[in-house]
Amino acid sequence: MTGPRPLDRLRSIKIKLGILVAVSVSVSSLMVWYGLSHLGWRPRYTLPVAVLVALAVTQVLAHGMTSPLRSMTAAAAAMARGDYSRRVRATSRDEVGELGRAFNRMAADLEAADAQRRELIANVSHELRTPIAALQAVLENLVDGVADPQPATMRAALDQTERLGRLVRELLDLSRIDAGTEPINREDVAVAAVLDAVVDEARMNARTVRFEVEVTPADATAWADPARLHQVVANLLDNAARHSPSGGTVRIRAAVDAHGLHLDVTDEGPGIPPAERELVFERFHRGAGGGLDGTGSPDGSGGTGLGLAIARWAVSLHDGHIRVAEMPTGCRFVVDLPGRST
Repeated sequence: MTGPRPLDRLRSIKIKLGILVAVSVSVSSLMVWYGLSHLGWRPRYTLPVAVLVALAVTQVLAHGMTSPLRSMTAAAAAMARGDYSRRVRATSRDEVGELGRAFNRMAADLEAADAQRRELIANVSHELRTPIAALQAVLENLVDGVADPQPATMRAALDQTERLGRLVRELLDLSRIDAGTEPINREDVAVAAVLDAVVDEARMNARTVRFEVEVTPADATAWADPARLHQVVANLLDNAARHSPSGGTVRIRAAVDAHGLHLDVTDEGPGIPPAERELVFERFHRGAGGGLDGTGSPDGSGGTGLGLAIARWAVSLHDGHIRVAEMPTGCRFVVDLPGRST
């Protein structure tokens, strides 16, 4: 809503109200004096005219004070109908102006949350539809006798089932992120044991990729939540394996020193363009190569686009950092978790 706002520069609503009262009283007094002494009006005519003039001046001054409130009322009604694009004009410096700016920030946050919700529904629907359709095709062929229950056929069905299971687990982790109530229980964790367990799982899901593990020192322990550390490494290895060529090698190097745990995961895939190295940690990010976790997947297996977002969340629970490091070829993720005393 536009219009004159002569009191916008004042920083206090109390001062504005004081000026409003002072101006109204002064105008009405001036009109009474001028009407009686210069125009010769009788008091019964002078007083109503003075009141009307004072009300007109009050309306002009008060318009800028109340118009943000009216705008917020209209915007709130629009938000209740699902329109989060409305904003209010908040040019004043007083408490009402602060309220207007806070309202605009809230509206922007709600608009972004609504866009994320819509994107989440669309992406989850797509991710569920793909393995379900593949699994349905395999089962229909088996039921109709088109295909025999050969190991390869059953393996294809199992792969799709595992993909569904992974998506469900990641969605559960996503709900914990949004809830913000996930506890972290740190303890001394044997790094080599965690990496070996994660690599054993990764080998079952990525049979064409080799894994190399190096831990320094060999008996190193990290001050971390074992379940969350397992989750970080598992998501990084899953991402690296999907983006590695057949016969490629994924290298995991871990080192513990006085500052904490330093973890490197490198692969021999197409790598991540510099412009996308921060975006890959966003939910459902689709990289330039068409993949969901930053690059295209050579084997066409794709991903949910949640693994790296969940890894960053688990790292942040430890007050650590995760980033994509520079590599001549392939991709390298670096994780730093602080030690007990840092």
